[in-house]
Amino acid sequence: MTADDHLVSPDALKAFIKEIFHASDVASEHAETWADILVWANARGMDSHGVLRVPRYIEYMKNGNIHARPNIKVEKRAGAIAILDSDWAPGPVAMTMAMDEAIGRAHECHVGWCIVRNITHGGAIGYYALQAARAGFAGIVITASRPMMAYHGSKVAGASTNPLAIAVPGGKHPPLVLDMSTATVSMGKVLAAQDSNTPIPDGWGMDVEGHNTNDANAVKTLMPLGGAKGSGLSMMIECMVSLFASNPLVEPNIRPGANPTGYRQNGLAAAIDISAFTNLDTYRDEIDQLAKGIKSLPKADGVEEIYAPGERGDAILAERNKNGIPLPPGTWDRLKAEADKLGIAMPASS
Repeated sequence: MTADDHLVSPDALKAFIKEIFHASDVASEHAETWADILVWANARGMDSHGVLRVPRYIEYMKNGNIHARPNIKVEKRAGAIAILDSDWAPGPVAMTMAMDEAIGRAHECHVGWCIVRNITHGGAIGYYALQAARAGFAGIVITASRPMMAYHGSKVAGASTNPLAIAVPGGKHPPLVLDMSTATVSMGKVLAAQDSNTPIPDGWGMDVEGHNTNDANAVKTLMPLGGAKGSGLSMMIECMVSLFASNPLVEPNIRPGANPTGYRQNGLAAAIDISAFTNLDTYRDEIDQLAKGIKSLPKADGVEEIYAPGERGDAILAERNKNGIPLPPGTWDRLKAEADKLGIAMPASS
């Protein structure tokens, strides 16, 4: 946070974003879901997947890359699996529905596996994994998109940043949740660096010539997490999500002469019935003990606290619920430009 940031309460920010979406012809229920997920990301410190993306989403609704009022269809239900076509719905709307479908399948079959095709940007996918954890299931969420990350050894985009999230329920301890990208960082972190006018570290992105750059505005291609490990994992996600959806995103965009167009993505939401394997209350208690054990490990030099998966976000959530969400000047100005066009007042800030 800097002295120039605007501090906004989570509730005020959510109401403002919901109003912007509703004024952009998004159905009220969908606007509520979309706003909730974006502000949830900001509240947990994932500003790269928060409200800074709203102006871009509005642009995509105007040019047809996102359908404000999609016709989402269940194409197949068979035992543990389901397939949805989201009709280019806002990603958060489609993915919450996909996890609801997966949980419904898991209630019947102990495992629910829902593939959803033709979504748009899914946002902070840990949110959907936590849907399952809060219902007493283990949740797994993956999304796949077209190439925007270098495949290891290449200087151009040949893979995507395909993220993975896993969440499990605790007892007294909040659910453990992992939410990670297969890139060193998501594109959202580069956008955040642009908004705050700060340089980026080595290893985040390459410029148009395929060279490492520290200028967020010069990034053409993101770089994979752990080299071959990140790009390999990304490619297998394409196999397990996009190809399951009969909606390939990588190969059509990297073949010779390809002319990449569109904004489509695919998603996977899975829910696993823990009680089918073990007593759920015992499992919750063991998660609590696991988190406690991790935090009691001897700390490395310079480390103030060891965090179990999800605890860092929980700590930021508590602080931002109390003191407000910081919005950098760049984000604030871009939101204000959109709000002014729609005749919507900016939220109160300090």
